Amino acid sequence: MNQDYIIPNEWSIIEEGYNDSRIKSSESLFSIGNGAMGQRANFEEKYSGETFQGSYIAGVYYPDKTRVGWWKNGYPEYFAKVLNAPNWIGINVFVNDIQLDLFTCKKVVDFRRELNMKEGWLSRSFKATLINDITVKVETKRFLSIDLDEVGAIEYNVTPVSGDVEITFQPYLDSGIHNEDSNWDDQFWNTTNITKDSSQAFIEAHTMKTNFHTCTFMESKLFINGKEQNSIPKTESSETKVSFYYPAHVKANETYTIHKFGGYVVDRNHDTNQLVTAAKNTLKLAVDLGFSNLLDQQKQAWADIWEMADITIDGDVKAQQGIRFNIMQLNHTYLGKDARLNIGPKGFTGEKYGGSTYWDTEAYCLPFYMATKNQEVAKSLLTYRYNQLDKAIENAESLGFTNGAALYPMVTMNGEECHNEWEITFEEIHRNGAIAFAIFNYYRFTNDYSYIPEKGLEVLIGIARFWHQRVNFSEDKQKYVMLGVTGPNEYENNINNNWYTNYIAKWCIDYALENIEKVKEEYASDFKRIVEKVNISEAELSSWRKVAENMYFPYSEKHEVFLQQDGFLDKDLVTVENLDKSQRPINQKWSWDRILRSPYIKQADVLQGFYFFEDHFSTEELEKHFDFYEPFTVHESSLSPCVHSIQAAKLGRMEQAYTFYLRTSRLDLDDYNKEVEEGLHITSMAGTWMSIVEGFGGMRIQDDKLSFTPQIPSQWEGYSFKVNFRNQVLKVIVNQGKTHFEVDGNKELQIIVNGEKVTISPNNLVTV
Repeated sequence: MNQDYIIPNEWSIIEEGYNDSRIKSSESLFSIGNGAMGQRANFEEKYSGETFQGSYIAGVYYPDKTRVGWWKNGYPEYFAKVLNAPNWIGINVFVNDIQLDLFTCKKVVDFRRELNMKEGWLSRSFKATLINDITVKVETKRFLSIDLDEVGAIEYNVTPVSGDVEITFQPYLDSGIHNEDSNWDDQFWNTTNITKDSSQAFIEAHTMKTNFHTCTFMESKLFINGKEQNSIPKTESSETKVSFYYPAHVKANETYTIHKFGGYVVDRNHDTNQLVTAAKNTLKLAVDLGFSNLLDQQKQAWADIWEMADITIDGDVKAQQGIRFNIMQLNHTYLGKDARLNIGPKGFTGEKYGGSTYWDTEAYCLPFYMATKNQEVAKSLLTYRYNQLDKAIENAESLGFTNGAALYPMVTMNGEECHNEWEITFEEIHRNGAIAFAIFNYYRFTNDYSYIPEKGLEVLIGIARFWHQRVNFSEDKQKYVMLGVTGPNEYENNINNNWYTNYIAKWCIDYALENIEKVKEEYASDFKRIVEKVNISEAELSSWRKVAENMYFPYSEKHEVFLQQDGFLDKDLVTVENLDKSQRPINQKWSWDRILRSPYIKQADVLQGFYFFEDHFSTEELEKHFDFYEPFTVHESSLSPCVHSIQAAKLGRMEQAYTFYLRTSRLDLDDYNKEVEEGLHITSMAGTWMSIVEGFGGMRIQDDKLSFTPQIPSQWEGYSFKVNFRNQVLKVIVNQGKTHFEVDGNKELQIIVNGEKVTISPNNLVTV
């Protein structure tokens, strides 16, 4: 049974009723972020129950030494941990000297938590009876500013309802924090200085080993019934913590309010020796604006985001809530403002997996950002990989590859591989293919070829060199084979000739060869520079062609399908429908040995290849492969349901497509995989967007134009989305039986709908 306590609402994530058994799940679901920092939805006040405390700064990490029982050549020395950063949100609350703590209160009623997706804020309200029998009403609101992305703001209101009381707010900063996810319980932070100045406080700290310097800051304003109080706080500090005390006598039904402004400045953006000064400047901007004006700015910033990114769904509140939740969390994680950053699989919601980028960015996230932001944001994601090409070459060299072969890491922060499972680190090499495909996908969508001669061709050459060296020639098969790999389906490790990996390897080589010729003919100066830099020769290119033309692909004549890997048919092919539900999810119920011997597929593998290279296969071939593999798929990867939803829609199986859509859009909200307390599945959320736009909307690039084959689930009355295609914004509105198109600007746009060319004039609704 999936969890089912989030109240359906089109624009908000809402929880009602206090339940300490779901605190950690809610801390994930109600997480907030602004691209530069983020935090789990921890309570501001003390909570002594089970909790997962987490605040995070984009790009700040720690190289936690790998914990394995042996050491192998080429093995990553560390796993890059997403770091729990110093805590700035804390506000201890005392009522007649008794600390407010929901876990120890005698009674908590009217508890309500809301993440307002439309306006970008998190709120909480409740009535609590403390152990001294005093009852107070509490209302809080907080957000991380989109415009001032080093700043967060909190409004915390306490109203006594059972008589006059003494209330003390104790806002604090604390750098004595620890990571939930740590291999050796190392000290990740070193606190170097604590500064207090009137109502302001600053903690300077840097990460051990990586030496990221940060300054965590705070300033508070106090009010009673809206009237500002000129309080001079008592202060208290230790080696890692600084607190201010603001006591007040508050009458029954009066409201005592604290506005707390806090956040981080980092040496990525400021002089290391001027971080306190930078923090003071940032605080001045925030405090001068005040909570209300800063919140108004937040609402406008989110209105601007939703104007382009929103997907509307009529007639299905849970589906609507799901897609907006996914879009919001993607924007919490990455806004495209800083090309040095990327999209981590947990974003700012947890620490599992580590690293700031996986193959998920290129395979799933790039289409979302291309279409809902602009091509410059998408180009920044590609540039991120180009900037780490030298490290990718070093990664390959550590495994014995030569001549500039590049193996991009499965998990990274700075370009080095930092994953600590051998079957991923050494064998899940298909990630190289996703990066090459993203270059192709970017050019296909934007028609901007400039990235390839400027940067991308070097990446493609490095990747092609890797594939050329990774295969070996089988005398038995008289083909090039690839041994000892793990495909996208991580429930098969160290297998031979994973079809998806072999196929994308061949495609990468072909695509690199194609672009070498194009750059040679059309960008002579760039070609000369690249040839001199990478020392490419015609003899080498000829040997690439030989590999690509003679790649082996396992195939079953009996089933008329490509085999996921050489030994797939040797398994006991019992379908998922015949698997006892008590055994699910198998990754939590079975031994790894049993999983590896089973036929069960964690995520789309052969079908992932059919998704990327749909044009290479007929619809009939897709149907045959879908019908063969989907019955064995347990969808225990967050990346699986979206691909299946898109392909079910392609096959006209809308009920099945809709079921997969609900699973991908509400994966975390309904906790399908029973792990949401560890954090959200951020990168797969882009797949939810793809399920609607590419699945139900049928959007493709055909004959260098946008193409649509719109369909609509029977459960919906209509849906709409926008796409920024080559700097023209197209709105698509799909209803039962009709589809409407409208283009902004002053240029007409020619598209293809159900195979027919349609011209859309500016600001003129066209119905098909």
